[in-house]
Amino acid sequence: MHSFEVKQGQFFLDDKPFQIISGEMHYPRIPHQYWRARMQAAKAMGLNTITAYVFWNVHEEKPGEYDFSGDKNVAEFIREAQAEGLYVILRPGPYVCAEWEFGGFPAWLLKDKNLIIRSNDTAYMNAVKRWFKALGKQLSSLQLAHGGPIIAIQVENEYGSFGSDQNYMKAVQQALIDSGFEDTLLYTADGADDLKNGMLADLPAVVNFGAGKTTKAFTKLHAARLAGPSMAGEYWVGWFDAWGKKHNSSPVEQTKADLEWMLSKGFSVSLYMFHGGTSFGFMNGANSEEGDYQPYVSSYDYDSPLNESGRITEKFKAFREVITKATGHKPAAFPELAPPISIPSFTANESVSLWDFLPEPILSKDPLSMEEVDQAYGWILYRTKIGKGHAELALEGLNDYAQVYVNKTLVGTLDRRLKEHTLALDISKENSTLDILLQNSGRINYSVSLRGEHKGIRAARLAGKSLENWEIFPLPMHNIESLPYHRATCTGPCFYRAHFHLHEIADTFLDTRALGKGMLWLNGRALGRFWKIGPQGTLYAPAPWLKKGENTIHYFDLEGKTGAQLKGLETPILDSAK
Repeated sequence: MHSFEVKQGQFFLDDKPFQIISGEMHYPRIPHQYWRARMQAAKAMGLNTITAYVFWNVHEEKPGEYDFSGDKNVAEFIREAQAEGLYVILRPGPYVCAEWEFGGFPAWLLKDKNLIIRSNDTAYMNAVKRWFKALGKQLSSLQLAHGGPIIAIQVENEYGSFGSDQNYMKAVQQALIDSGFEDTLLYTADGADDLKNGMLADLPAVVNFGAGKTTKAFTKLHAARLAGPSMAGEYWVGWFDAWGKKHNSSPVEQTKADLEWMLSKGFSVSLYMFHGGTSFGFMNGANSEEGDYQPYVSSYDYDSPLNESGRITEKFKAFREVITKATGHKPAAFPELAPPISIPSFTANESVSLWDFLPEPILSKDPLSMEEVDQAYGWILYRTKIGKGHAELALEGLNDYAQVYVNKTLVGTLDRRLKEHTLALDISKENSTLDILLQNSGRINYSVSLRGEHKGIRAARLAGKSLENWEIFPLPMHNIESLPYHRATCTGPCFYRAHFHLHEIADTFLDTRALGKGMLWLNGRALGRFWKIGPQGTLYAPAPWLKKGENTIHYFDLEGKTGAQLKGLETPILDSAK
């Protein structure tokens, strides 16, 4: 039986010293058809381990209903890592951060307003235990002791930046053990300044940090846990992007020097990210430190050694050189990838207005959140009647981006990013229809504030008076392909359809710079969000999601116009001008 443990302040694999040289990859951010190629690329850079989060909200979209198929087949992801000769570090959370929607938590946790996330609250921990039990059935047999590649499992995730409740951390530890993960080394991971809050006395601790902070981070790790081992649980090789902000990148020279220093000391490391991939569909998260809400773009390129579509970068070459020098082992050859293709311009000339195909409304005296109407993602529309006059509309609990209409005419927008929540209205008719069309731009994935990250509005006031008697239209954007698209002019919030033909398929990058703000689907799959403010100007379209012959694009655009031009590019645009 194989073993992995900590002895004499360092890792031992089958009683021999072992230096972890790992890189992070996330299975739902990569089409499953590409998992093996990404594993081969990891070997080609010299990695011996893959680190991976597990995303609760991907697998349990409804309480007690689990899906581990296709791109969600985390067990197959781990088996493929083993087939390529890689070990696996598993990070099952239940909270993962990862710039992922709600930090990986399923949205339905928020329906119970008494439930307290990341605490020993009974309702929360019962949900965690049930989830871990389901996950254990999938993955416990893949532990090293059982012949699998999983050598270590993280308890929670950077909890020290959130709280310091040791009883909660012990409860998560026990829940993992009770779910079948009793035969694997457990550990904790925190930022350098939060180690003491997040550590458990009986478990190894690793430290997370970014470029240029290597020596300070390890000094703090050794001060907090002198006995070792010495490991960077996340060494941030790049950073993520938010809408309306500049595209992030980090210098190759600094990251190369940091990696060289760590490996020369015999320290272990996991590169975050080795390959970032894409937060497809509605899965991007958001930040909200000090109330500064910043929703993230769909690309999770992260300026990683492998770019968003899995191709090598200068960082890959630099890191490969450093790892080869440190280990003395010549890595495998990089797997060949077909080059991306361009697609000539095609026109979105079929459309349907949102106003013409609203679902049956839910009637309520007061506004209800998305979670209260069992909706996780998409848009939601609030409608009521208002009288004539000049007044200020104030929305309470606005999350996240609202368009306000009077009699279906747009009168203004309110953006949580800009801390907007009031709008002056000038109503010319009695018994006018007020519509508030609100987008879930991504739940925050960091800080204590995520406990209150309900989507929708809590209340609306006009001239200080609460508005009542609402029609609420949930718009999760399911089955948009079945709408009766036709050739007609459509402006404002509209669904659009376009077609293009391919003789051969390969990766491409769909240019969305001609569009306004919304979501795009390719052949029924939600690729991601677009917004004209940038920085992201393309959406990655992987070859397995394309078809020879006719392909279909659907998109929902809040600012749409019939006849928009789209095309496929050979290279992504991640830093388009605002």
